[in-house]
Amino acid sequence: MQPTAVAQERPLPATQFYSVEYPGYVQPSSVHLALRNLGGPSSLENAFKRGAAKHEGLLELNFRPGNPFAHPIPGDVVNTSNVLFKVTKRRRRNVDGDKSADAIAGDYTVEAMGVILKSARFRSMADYQFQPDMSDPIAQLRIAMDRMDVDAVMRYTIPDEKEDYSLSLGGSIRADLDPQLTDQTLSRSNLRLFPPPLFSRQGVPQNYNFKANPASMVTTIADEDTGQERKRLINKGRWKGYGPATISFGDLNVPENPPPGLLQARNTIKQDLLDRVVHLLEQRPVWTRAALYNQFNPAEVREIHNSKLILPLACYMFQDGPWRDTLVRFSYDPRKDSTARFYQRIYFRNANHPMSRTSVVTRRQEGRSVAAYISRSVEQEETAGVEQRRSHVFDGLTITKETAAFQLCDIIDPMLKEMIDREEDLRETCDERDGWYSAHALERIKTVLRHKFFSLLQGYVATKEECEALLEQGGGQKKTQITRISKRLKYGKHNMAKGALRPEDAAAARLQATLERNAKNLQTTRREGKHVCHSLT
Repeated sequence: MQPTAVAQERPLPATQFYSVEYPGYVQPSSVHLALRNLGGPSSLENAFKRGAAKHEGLLELNFRPGNPFAHPIPGDVVNTSNVLFKVTKRRRRNVDGDKSADAIAGDYTVEAMGVILKSARFRSMADYQFQPDMSDPIAQLRIAMDRMDVDAVMRYTIPDEKEDYSLSLGGSIRADLDPQLTDQTLSRSNLRLFPPPLFSRQGVPQNYNFKANPASMVTTIADEDTGQERKRLINKGRWKGYGPATISFGDLNVPENPPPGLLQARNTIKQDLLDRVVHLLEQRPVWTRAALYNQFNPAEVREIHNSKLILPLACYMFQDGPWRDTLVRFSYDPRKDSTARFYQRIYFRNANHPMSRTSVVTRRQEGRSVAAYISRSVEQEETAGVEQRRSHVFDGLTITKETAAFQLCDIIDPMLKEMIDREEDLRETCDERDGWYSAHALERIKTVLRHKFFSLLQGYVATKEECEALLEQGGGQKKTQITRISKRLKYGKHNMAKGALRPEDAAAARLQATLERNAKNLQTTRREGKHVCHSLT
Protein backbone atom coordinates (compact mmCIF):
# COMPACT_ATOMS: atom_id res chain seq x y z
CA MET A 1 0.00 0.00 0.00
CA GLN A 2 1.49 3.28 -1.16
CA PRO A 3 1.58 6.18 1.34
CA THR A 4 -0.89 9.02 0.72
CA ALA A 5 0.70 12.20 -0.67
CA VAL A 6 0.48 15.17 1.65
CA ALA A 7 0.21 18.74 0.32
CA GLN A 8 3.24 20.84 0.93
CA GLU A 9 2.89 23.60 3.48
CA ARG A 10 3.70 27.10 2.28
CA PRO A 11 3.92 30.28 4.31
CA LEU A 12 1.16 32.87 3.91
CA PRO A 13 2.62 36.31 3.19
CA ALA A 14 1.69 39.04 5.65
CA THR A 15 1.15 41.61 2.88
CA GLN A 16 -2.27 43.25 3.15
CA PHE A 17 -4.40 44.13 0.14
CA TYR A 18 -7.75 45.85 -0.44
CA SER A 19 -10.07 44.90 -3.30
CA VAL A 20 -12.81 46.66 -5.23
CA GLU A 21 -15.54 44.58 -6.88
CA TYR A 22 -16.07 46.91 -9.81
CA PRO A 23 -19.38 46.31 -11.67
CA GLY A 24 -17.88 46.62 -15.14
CA TYR A 25 -15.09 45.51 -17.46
CA VAL A 26 -11.67 46.90 -16.54
CA GLN A 27 -8.74 46.58 -18.91
CA PRO A 28 -5.14 47.56 -18.08
CA SER A 29 -5.62 50.60 -20.28
CA SER A 30 -8.82 51.69 -18.49
CA VAL A 31 -7.71 51.44 -14.87
CA HIS A 32 -7.43 55.22 -14.64
CA LEU A 33 -11.03 55.56 -15.84
CA ALA A 34 -12.24 53.14 -13.17
CA LEU A 35 -10.35 55.11 -10.50
CA ARG A 36 -11.91 58.32 -11.78
CA ASN A 37 -15.41 56.86 -11.54
CA LEU A 38 -14.69 55.83 -7.95
CA GLY A 39 -13.69 59.37 -6.99
CA GLY A 40 -9.93 59.02 -7.41
CA PRO A 41 -7.21 57.42 -5.25
CA SER A 42 -8.01 59.78 -2.37
CA SER A 43 -11.57 58.42 -2.08
CA LEU A 44 -10.27 54.84 -2.03
CA GLU A 45 -7.66 55.74 0.57
CA ASN A 46 -10.26 57.30 2.86
CA ALA A 47 -12.62 54.36 2.42
CA PHE A 48 -10.00 51.72 3.29
CA LYS A 49 -8.30 53.76 6.00
CA ARG A 50 -8.06 51.95 9.32
CA GLY A 51 -10.41 53.43 11.92
CA ALA A 52 -12.23 55.54 9.34
CA ALA A 53 -15.58 56.98 10.40
CA LYS A 54 -18.79 55.94 8.70
CA HIS A 55 -19.08 59.12 6.64
CA GLU A 56 -15.42 58.90 5.64
CA GLY A 57 -15.82 55.34 4.41
CA LEU A 58 -18.53 56.30 1.93
CA LEU A 59 -17.62 55.16 -1.56
CA GLU A 60 -19.68 56.05 -4.61
CA LEU A 61 -19.44 54.86 -8.20
CA ASN A 62 -20.38 57.52 -10.73
CA PHE A 63 -20.50 56.52 -14.39
CA ARG A 64 -20.83 60.19 -15.40
CA PRO A 65 -18.23 61.99 -13.29
CA GLY A 66 -18.44 65.74 -13.38
CA ASN A 67 -22.21 65.72 -13.96
CA PRO A 68 -23.90 67.01 -10.78
CA PHE A 69 -27.29 65.60 -11.85
CA ALA A 70 -26.07 62.01 -12.20
CA HIS A 71 -27.03 59.68 -9.33
CA PRO A 72 -24.11 57.48 -8.24
CA ILE A 73 -24.29 53.90 -6.97
CA PRO A 74 -23.44 53.69 -3.24
CA GLY A 75 -20.84 51.14 -2.21
CA ASP A 76 -20.21 49.25 1.00
CA VAL A 77 -16.78 48.49 2.51
CA VAL A 78 -16.92 45.14 4.32
CA ASN A 79 -14.33 43.14 6.23
CA THR A 80 -13.13 39.99 4.48
CA SER A 81 -10.60 37.19 5.04
CA ASN A 82 -9.70 36.40 1.45
CA VAL A 83 -6.37 35.34 0.02
CA LEU A 84 -4.97 36.96 -3.10
CA PHE A 85 -3.37 34.49 -5.57
CA LYS A 86 -1.23 35.24 -8.56
CA VAL A 87 -1.72 32.77 -11.42
CA THR A 88 1.00 32.55 -14.09
CA LYS A 89 0.59 30.56 -17.30
CA ARG A 90 3.60 29.58 -19.41
CA ARG A 91 2.75 28.41 -22.93
CA ARG A 92 4.93 26.09 -25.02
CA ARG A 93 4.47 24.18 -28.28
CA ASN A 94 4.99 20.54 -29.07
CA VAL A 95 8.19 19.43 -30.75
CA ASP A 96 6.39 18.02 -33.84
CA GLY A 97 5.37 21.55 -34.90
CA ASP A 98 1.60 20.96 -34.74
CA LYS A 99 -0.08 24.39 -34.51
CA SER A 100 -3.56 23.18 -33.53
CA ALA A 101 -5.18 24.27 -30.25
CA ASP A 102 -4.94 20.77 -28.80
CA ALA A 103 -1.24 20.66 -29.51
CA ILE A 104 -0.50 23.77 -27.37
CA ALA A 105 0.32 22.96 -23.75
CA GLY A 106 1.09 25.23 -20.80
CA ASP A 107 2.29 25.30 -17.22
CA TYR A 108 0.29 27.08 -14.49
CA THR A 109 1.93 28.51 -11.40
CA VAL A 110 -0.12 29.73 -8.40
CA GLU A 111 1.47 31.95 -5.79
CA ALA A 112 -0.11 33.47 -2.69
CA MET A 113 0.55 37.20 -2.58
CA GLY A 114 -1.20 38.21 0.68
CA VAL A 115 -4.54 38.59 2.44
CA ILE A 116 -7.47 40.88 1.55
CA LEU A 117 -8.80 42.46 4.74
CA LYS A 118 -11.39 44.80 3.20
CA SER A 119 -13.45 44.76 0.01
CA ALA A 120 -15.61 47.42 -1.58
CA ARG A 121 -18.84 46.06 -3.06
CA PHE A 122 -21.56 47.69 -5.13
CA ARG A 123 -24.65 45.54 -4.54
CA SER A 124 -27.27 48.31 -4.58
CA MET A 125 -29.47 48.93 -7.59
CA ALA A 126 -28.68 51.91 -9.78
CA ASP A 127 -31.07 54.82 -9.31
CA TYR A 128 -33.14 56.29 -12.13
CA GLN A 129 -31.23 58.79 -14.23
CA PHE A 130 -32.45 62.05 -15.76
CA GLN A 131 -30.42 64.50 -17.77
CA PRO A 132 -31.70 68.09 -17.84
CA ASP A 133 -30.72 70.74 -20.34
CA MET A 134 -27.24 71.82 -19.30
CA SER A 135 -27.62 75.18 -21.06
CA ASP A 136 -30.37 76.17 -18.65
CA PRO A 137 -29.38 78.95 -16.19
CA ILE A 138 -30.22 76.72 -13.22
CA ALA A 139 -27.90 74.00 -14.52
CA GLN A 140 -25.15 76.55 -15.07
CA LEU A 141 -25.63 77.84 -11.50
CA ARG A 142 -25.34 74.30 -10.17
CA ILE A 143 -22.05 73.75 -12.01
CA ALA A 144 -20.73 77.10 -10.79
CA MET A 145 -21.48 76.18 -7.19
CA ASP A 146 -19.56 72.91 -7.59
CA ARG A 147 -16.58 74.79 -8.98
CA MET A 148 -16.86 77.51 -6.31
CA ASP A 149 -17.07 80.08 -9.10
CA VAL A 150 -18.14 83.14 -7.10
CA ASP A 151 -18.31 85.44 -10.14
CA ALA A 152 -20.72 83.10 -11.96
CA VAL A 153 -22.92 82.81 -8.88
CA MET A 154 -23.03 86.62 -8.48
CA ARG A 155 -23.98 87.06 -12.15
CA TYR A 156 -26.98 84.73 -11.86
CA THR A 157 -30.41 86.32 -12.14
CA ILE A 158 -33.80 84.66 -12.11
CA PRO A 159 -34.94 84.50 -15.76
CA ASP A 160 -38.39 85.65 -16.84
CA GLU A 161 -41.07 82.98 -17.12
CA LYS A 162 -41.79 82.39 -20.81
CA GLU A 163 -44.45 79.69 -20.33
CA ASP A 164 -42.90 77.70 -23.17
CA TYR A 165 -43.68 74.36 -21.58
CA SER A 166 -43.39 72.39 -24.83
CA LEU A 167 -41.14 72.84 -27.83
CA SER A 168 -42.14 71.95 -31.38
CA LEU A 169 -39.79 69.73 -33.33
CA GLY A 170 -41.39 70.30 -36.72
CA GLY A 171 -42.62 67.69 -39.17
CA SER A 172 -46.10 66.33 -39.79
CA ILE A 173 -48.12 63.19 -39.24
CA ARG A 174 -50.19 61.42 -41.86
CA ALA A 175 -53.81 62.54 -41.75
CA ASP A 176 -55.15 58.99 -42.00
CA LEU A 177 -53.37 57.84 -38.81
CA ASP A 178 -54.20 58.44 -35.19
CA PRO A 179 -51.37 60.46 -33.61
CA GLN A 180 -51.49 58.22 -30.53
CA LEU A 181 -50.80 55.14 -32.67
CA THR A 182 -47.63 56.49 -34.24
CA ASP A 183 -44.10 56.76 -32.93
CA GLN A 184 -43.64 60.24 -34.36
CA THR A 185 -43.14 62.93 -31.74
CA LEU A 186 -43.69 66.50 -32.90
CA SER A 187 -42.96 68.18 -29.56
CA ARG A 188 -41.01 67.63 -26.39
CA SER A 189 -41.48 68.80 -22.86
CA ASN A 190 -39.79 72.00 -21.70
CA LEU A 191 -40.95 72.09 -18.09
CA ARG A 192 -37.38 72.63 -16.81
CA LEU A 193 -37.81 70.03 -14.09
CA PHE A 194 -34.55 69.25 -12.30
CA PRO A 195 -34.09 65.83 -10.72
CA PRO A 196 -34.17 65.38 -6.94
CA PRO A 197 -31.13 63.98 -5.10
CA LEU A 198 -32.74 60.56 -5.12
CA PHE A 199 -35.57 58.97 -7.10
CA SER A 200 -35.91 55.55 -5.51
CA ARG A 201 -35.45 54.62 -1.86
CA GLN A 202 -35.27 50.94 -2.71
CA GLY A 203 -31.59 50.00 -2.83
CA VAL A 204 -31.77 46.20 -2.65
CA PRO A 205 -33.94 44.14 -5.02
CA GLN A 206 -36.68 42.21 -3.30
CA ASN A 207 -37.00 38.47 -3.66
CA TYR A 208 -40.50 38.34 -5.12
CA ASN A 209 -40.61 34.54 -5.35
CA PHE A 210 -43.90 34.55 -7.24
CA LYS A 211 -46.06 31.45 -6.94
CA ALA A 212 -49.39 31.07 -8.63
CA ASN A 213 -52.39 30.24 -6.48
CA PRO A 214 -53.03 26.51 -6.96
CA ALA A 215 -56.74 27.06 -6.38
CA SER A 216 -57.04 29.52 -9.28
CA MET A 217 -58.33 28.10 -12.54
CA VAL A 218 -58.65 29.60 -16.00
CA THR A 219 -62.33 30.13 -16.74
CA THR A 220 -63.97 31.39 -19.92
CA ILE A 221 -66.73 33.93 -19.39
CA ALA A 222 -68.93 35.73 -21.88
CA ASP A 223 -69.93 39.38 -21.79
CA GLU A 224 -73.70 39.71 -21.37
CA ASP A 225 -73.93 42.75 -23.64
CA THR A 226 -71.54 41.93 -26.47
CA GLY A 227 -71.29 38.16 -26.14
CA GLN A 228 -67.51 38.34 -26.41
CA GLU A 229 -65.67 35.59 -24.60
CA ARG A 230 -62.63 36.22 -22.49
CA LYS A 231 -60.57 34.23 -20.03
CA ARG A 232 -59.88 35.11 -16.44
CA LEU A 233 -58.55 33.39 -13.31
CA ILE A 234 -61.19 32.31 -10.80
CA ASN A 235 -60.25 31.22 -7.28
CA LYS A 236 -62.39 28.17 -6.74
CA GLY A 237 -61.30 27.80 -3.12
CA ARG A 238 -62.09 31.30 -1.88
CA TRP A 239 -64.57 31.73 0.95
CA LYS A 240 -67.97 32.94 -0.15
CA GLY A 241 -69.88 34.95 2.38
CA TYR A 242 -73.58 34.15 2.44
CA GLY A 243 -76.31 35.75 4.49
CA PRO A 244 -80.10 35.94 4.52
CA ALA A 245 -81.69 38.36 2.08
CA THR A 246 -82.33 41.69 3.84
CA ILE A 247 -85.06 44.24 3.18
CA SER A 248 -86.10 47.47 4.85
CA PHE A 249 -89.51 48.27 6.30
CA GLY A 250 -90.26 50.60 3.40
CA ASP A 251 -89.80 47.96 0.69
CA LEU A 252 -93.08 47.00 -0.94
CA ASN A 253 -92.43 43.30 -1.61
CA VAL A 254 -90.80 40.53 0.41
CA PRO A 255 -88.50 37.79 -0.97
CA GLU A 256 -90.34 34.65 -2.03
CA ASN A 257 -87.35 32.41 -2.77
CA PRO A 258 -83.65 32.26 -1.94
CA PRO A 259 -81.19 34.08 -4.23
CA PRO A 260 -80.38 32.04 -7.38
CA GLY A 261 -76.70 31.82 -6.48
CA LEU A 262 -77.47 29.89 -3.29
CA LEU A 263 -79.44 27.14 -4.99
CA GLN A 264 -76.30 25.84 -6.68
CA ALA A 265 -74.63 25.21 -3.30
CA ARG A 266 -77.69 23.53 -1.77
CA ASN A 267 -76.15 20.07 -2.07
CA THR A 268 -73.17 21.03 0.12
CA ILE A 269 -75.20 21.36 3.36
CA LYS A 270 -76.97 18.90 5.63
CA GLN A 271 -80.47 18.57 4.23
CA ASP A 272 -81.97 17.36 7.51
CA LEU A 273 -80.99 20.57 9.31
CA LEU A 274 -82.44 22.68 6.50
CA ASP A 275 -85.69 20.71 6.65
CA ARG A 276 -85.94 21.25 10.40
CA VAL A 277 -85.38 25.00 10.05
CA VAL A 278 -88.03 25.18 7.31
CA HIS A 279 -90.43 23.17 9.47
CA LEU A 280 -89.92 25.53 12.42
CA LEU A 281 -90.58 28.52 10.17
CA GLU A 282 -93.81 26.91 8.97
CA GLN A 283 -94.97 26.53 12.57
CA ARG A 284 -93.90 30.07 13.50
CA PRO A 285 -93.09 32.47 10.64
CA VAL A 286 -90.82 34.87 12.59
CA TRP A 287 -87.92 33.95 14.90
CA THR A 288 -84.98 35.64 16.51
CA ARG A 289 -81.65 33.89 16.09
CA ALA A 290 -81.44 33.08 19.77
CA ALA A 291 -84.95 31.59 19.80
CA LEU A 292 -84.28 29.54 16.69
CA TYR A 293 -80.89 28.30 17.89
CA ASN A 294 -82.42 27.23 21.20
CA GLN A 295 -84.40 24.60 19.29
CA PHE A 296 -81.18 22.72 18.41
CA ASN A 297 -78.33 21.17 20.35
CA PRO A 298 -74.88 22.83 20.38
CA ALA A 299 -73.45 20.62 17.64
CA GLU A 300 -76.34 21.44 15.32
CA VAL A 301 -76.07 25.15 16.14
CA ARG A 302 -72.40 25.11 15.17
CA GLU A 303 -73.27 23.42 11.89
CA ILE A 304 -75.98 25.99 11.12
CA HIS A 305 -73.72 28.89 12.06
CA ASN A 306 -70.66 27.64 10.15
CA SER A 307 -72.42 26.48 7.00
CA LYS A 308 -73.55 30.06 6.16
CA LEU A 309 -76.12 28.56 3.77
CA ILE A 310 -78.93 27.04 5.83
CA LEU A 311 -80.52 30.28 7.04
CA PRO A 312 -80.29 32.11 3.66
CA LEU A 313 -82.05 29.13 2.04
CA ALA A 314 -84.94 29.24 4.52
CA CYS A 315 -85.68 32.88 5.44
CA TYR A 316 -85.04 36.58 4.99
CA MET A 317 -84.49 39.47 7.45
CA PHE A 318 -85.70 42.99 8.19
CA GLN A 319 -82.99 45.56 8.75
CA ASP A 320 -85.28 48.02 10.54
CA GLY A 321 -88.80 48.33 11.86
CA PRO A 322 -90.62 46.32 14.56
CA TRP A 323 -89.19 43.03 13.25
CA ARG A 324 -85.62 44.22 13.02
CA ASP A 325 -82.95 41.44 12.89
CA THR A 326 -85.57 38.68 12.93
CA LEU A 327 -85.65 35.65 10.63
CA VAL A 328 -88.85 35.67 8.54
CA ARG A 329 -90.24 32.88 6.39
CA PHE A 330 -90.18 33.44 2.66
CA SER A 331 -93.35 34.97 1.16
CA TYR A 332 -94.63 35.95 4.63
CA ASP A 333 -95.16 39.70 5.12
CA PRO A 334 -95.77 40.62 8.79
CA ARG A 335 -96.76 44.13 7.74
CA LYS A 336 -99.98 42.74 6.22
CA ASP A 337 -100.94 40.32 9.00
CA SER A 338 -102.21 41.82 12.26
CA THR A 339 -101.40 38.61 14.16
CA ALA A 340 -97.74 39.29 13.42
CA ARG A 341 -97.83 41.79 16.32
CA PHE A 342 -96.96 38.89 18.62
CA TYR A 343 -93.67 38.47 16.75
CA GLN A 344 -92.56 42.08 17.21
CA ARG A 345 -89.17 42.45 18.85
CA ILE A 346 -88.43 44.69 21.85
CA TYR A 347 -84.83 45.56 22.66
CA PHE A 348 -83.39 47.42 25.65
CA ARG A 349 -79.85 48.63 26.01
CA ASN A 350 -78.03 48.01 29.27
CA ALA A 351 -75.42 50.73 29.81
CA ASN A 352 -73.95 48.82 32.78
CA HIS A 353 -73.24 45.70 30.74
CA PRO A 354 -69.64 44.64 31.54
CA MET A 355 -68.83 43.35 28.05
CA SER A 356 -66.74 45.59 25.83
CA ARG A 357 -68.58 46.93 22.83
CA THR A 358 -66.17 46.96 19.93
CA SER A 359 -68.58 47.38 17.03
CA VAL A 360 -72.21 47.82 16.17
CA VAL A 361 -72.62 44.12 15.49
CA THR A 362 -71.24 43.05 18.86
CA ARG A 363 -73.50 45.52 20.65
CA ARG A 364 -76.57 43.68 19.49
CA GLN A 365 -78.03 41.20 21.87
CA GLU A 366 -78.47 38.62 19.16
CA GLY A 367 -74.79 38.56 18.35
CA ARG A 368 -73.76 38.18 21.98
CA SER A 369 -76.30 35.50 22.79
CA VAL A 370 -75.50 33.53 19.64
CA ALA A 371 -71.75 33.70 20.25
CA ALA A 372 -72.19 32.61 23.86
CA TYR A 373 -74.46 29.76 22.81
CA ILE A 374 -72.12 28.50 20.09
CA SER A 375 -69.04 28.64 22.35
CA ARG A 376 -70.60 26.21 24.81
CA SER A 377 -69.52 22.59 24.53
CA VAL A 378 -71.81 19.59 24.47
CA GLU A 379 -70.88 18.68 28.05
CA GLN A 380 -71.69 22.18 29.25
CA GLU A 381 -75.04 22.05 27.50
CA GLU A 382 -75.95 18.73 29.08
CA THR A 383 -75.11 19.99 32.56
CA ALA A 384 -76.90 23.28 32.03
CA GLY A 385 -80.24 21.55 31.38
CA VAL A 386 -83.26 22.62 29.47
CA GLU A 387 -83.62 25.94 31.32
CA GLN A 388 -80.50 27.35 29.67
CA ARG A 389 -82.14 26.76 26.28
CA ARG A 390 -84.97 29.09 27.23
CA SER A 391 -82.86 32.26 27.20
CA HIS A 392 -85.24 33.80 24.65
CA VAL A 393 -88.23 33.47 27.04
CA PHE A 394 -89.07 36.07 29.71
CA ASP A 395 -91.24 34.89 32.62
CA GLY A 396 -90.73 37.82 34.97
CA LEU A 397 -89.02 35.63 37.58
CA THR A 398 -85.63 34.62 36.14
CA ILE A 399 -83.15 36.04 33.64
CA THR A 400 -80.37 34.32 31.73
CA LYS A 401 -78.69 37.33 30.12
CA GLU A 402 -77.95 40.96 30.93
CA THR A 403 -79.58 42.56 27.91
CA ALA A 404 -83.24 42.42 26.93
CA ALA A 405 -84.16 41.31 23.41
CA PHE A 406 -87.46 39.46 23.33
CA GLN A 407 -90.28 38.79 20.92
CA LEU A 408 -93.71 39.48 22.38
CA CYS A 409 -94.78 35.87 21.84
CA ASP A 410 -91.85 34.73 24.06
CA ILE A 411 -92.98 36.87 27.01
CA ILE A 412 -95.02 34.63 29.34
CA ASP A 413 -95.20 36.91 32.36
CA PRO A 414 -98.94 37.02 33.32
CA MET A 415 -99.22 40.80 33.55
CA LEU A 416 -97.32 41.42 30.33
CA LYS A 417 -99.13 38.58 28.59
CA GLU A 418 -102.47 40.20 29.35
CA MET A 419 -101.29 43.55 28.00
CA ILE A 420 -99.90 41.93 24.83
CA ASP A 421 -103.10 39.98 24.07
CA ARG A 422 -105.40 43.01 24.30
CA GLU A 423 -107.05 43.96 21.02
CA GLU A 424 -108.68 47.24 22.05
CA ASP A 425 -105.77 49.53 21.19
CA LEU A 426 -104.45 48.28 17.82
CA ARG A 427 -103.74 50.04 14.56
CA GLU A 428 -105.47 49.44 11.28
CA THR A 429 -102.17 49.66 9.37
CA CYS A 430 -98.68 48.67 10.46
CA ASP A 431 -96.42 51.47 11.70
CA GLU A 432 -92.65 51.56 11.27
CA ARG A 433 -92.04 52.46 14.91
CA ASP A 434 -94.78 50.70 16.88
CA GLY A 435 -95.90 47.98 14.49
CA TRP A 436 -99.54 46.96 14.96
CA TYR A 437 -99.81 48.44 18.46
CA SER A 438 -100.61 52.04 19.18
CA ALA A 439 -97.83 54.17 20.61
CA HIS A 440 -99.57 54.28 24.02
CA ALA A 441 -100.10 50.50 24.22
CA LEU A 442 -96.57 49.62 23.18
CA GLU A 443 -95.10 52.19 25.54
CA ARG A 444 -97.01 50.65 28.47
CA ILE A 445 -95.66 47.19 27.53
CA LYS A 446 -92.11 48.52 27.35
CA THR A 447 -92.46 50.33 30.69
CA VAL A 448 -93.52 47.20 32.55
CA LEU A 449 -91.00 44.97 30.78
CA ARG A 450 -88.18 47.39 31.49
CA HIS A 451 -89.07 47.67 35.17
CA LYS A 452 -89.36 43.91 35.63
CA PHE A 453 -86.15 43.15 33.72
CA PHE A 454 -83.93 45.67 35.49
CA SER A 455 -85.44 44.71 38.84
CA LEU A 456 -84.28 41.13 38.23
CA LEU A 457 -80.82 42.46 37.39
CA GLN A 458 -80.78 44.17 40.79
CA GLY A 459 -81.73 40.92 42.53
CA TYR A 460 -85.47 41.10 43.28
CA VAL A 461 -88.76 40.35 41.53
CA ALA A 462 -90.96 43.36 40.78
CA THR A 463 -94.51 43.10 42.07
CA LYS A 464 -97.70 43.79 40.15
CA GLU A 465 -98.51 46.71 42.45
CA GLU A 466 -95.20 48.40 41.59
CA CYS A 467 -95.88 48.10 37.88
CA GLU A 468 -99.44 49.41 38.20
CA ALA A 469 -98.24 52.37 40.24
CA LEU A 470 -95.58 53.05 37.66
CA LEU A 471 -98.19 53.05 34.89
CA GLU A 472 -100.49 55.37 36.82
CA GLN A 473 -97.78 57.87 37.68
CA GLY A 474 -96.24 57.80 34.22
CA GLY A 475 -92.76 57.65 35.76
CA GLY A 476 -91.62 54.99 33.39
CA GLN A 477 -92.65 57.03 30.39
CA LYS A 478 -90.89 60.14 31.72
CA LYS A 479 -87.71 58.19 32.32
CA THR A 480 -87.93 56.72 28.87
CA GLN A 481 -88.19 60.14 27.29
CA ILE A 482 -85.21 61.51 29.22
CA THR A 483 -83.14 58.49 28.19
CA ARG A 484 -84.11 58.88 24.55
CA ILE A 485 -83.11 62.52 24.25
CA SER A 486 -79.68 61.95 25.80
CA LYS A 487 -78.26 61.49 22.31
CA ARG A 488 -78.64 63.74 19.33
CA LEU A 489 -81.24 62.37 16.93
CA LYS A 490 -80.76 62.55 13.18
CA TYR A 491 -83.86 62.74 11.05
CA GLY A 492 -84.27 59.68 8.88
CA LYS A 493 -81.30 57.88 10.53
CA HIS A 494 -82.82 56.76 13.86
CA ASN A 495 -84.11 53.24 14.29
CA MET A 496 -87.87 53.38 14.77
CA ALA A 497 -87.97 49.83 16.16
CA LYS A 498 -85.92 50.85 19.20
CA GLY A 499 -88.46 53.47 20.27
CA ALA A 500 -86.50 56.54 19.16
CA LEU A 501 -88.62 59.69 19.20
CA ARG A 502 -89.52 61.53 16.06
CA PRO A 503 -87.88 64.97 15.68
CA GLU A 504 -91.05 66.86 16.66
CA ASP A 505 -91.65 64.57 19.66
CA ALA A 506 -88.04 64.95 20.75
CA ALA A 507 -88.36 68.75 20.64
CA ALA A 508 -91.53 68.55 22.74
CA ALA A 509 -89.82 66.27 25.24
CA ARG A 510 -86.87 68.67 25.58
CA LEU A 511 -89.26 71.59 26.13
CA GLN A 512 -91.21 69.64 28.77
CA ALA A 513 -88.01 68.67 30.57
CA THR A 514 -86.88 72.33 30.60
CA LEU A 515 -90.22 73.50 32.03
CA GLU A 516 -90.14 70.85 34.76
CA ARG A 517 -86.57 71.76 35.68
CA ASN A 518 -87.45 75.48 35.91
CA ALA A 519 -90.53 74.74 38.03
CA LYS A 520 -88.44 72.61 40.38
CA ASN A 521 -85.84 75.37 40.75
CA LEU A 522 -88.58 77.91 41.44
CA GLN A 523 -90.07 75.74 44.19
CA THR A 524 -86.64 75.30 45.78
CA THR A 525 -86.07 79.06 45.76
CA ARG A 526 -89.44 79.73 47.40
CA ARG A 527 -88.77 77.21 50.16
CA GLU A 528 -85.40 78.77 50.91
CA GLY A 529 -87.02 82.23 51.04
CA LYS A 530 -89.64 81.09 53.55
CA HIS A 531 -86.95 79.49 55.69
CA VAL A 532 -85.05 82.81 55.84
CA CYS A 533 -88.21 84.74 56.87
CA HIS A 534 -88.95 82.32 59.70
CA SER A 535 -85.37 82.67 60.93
CA LEU A 536 -85.64 86.49 61.08
CA THR A 537 -88.91 86.41 63.02
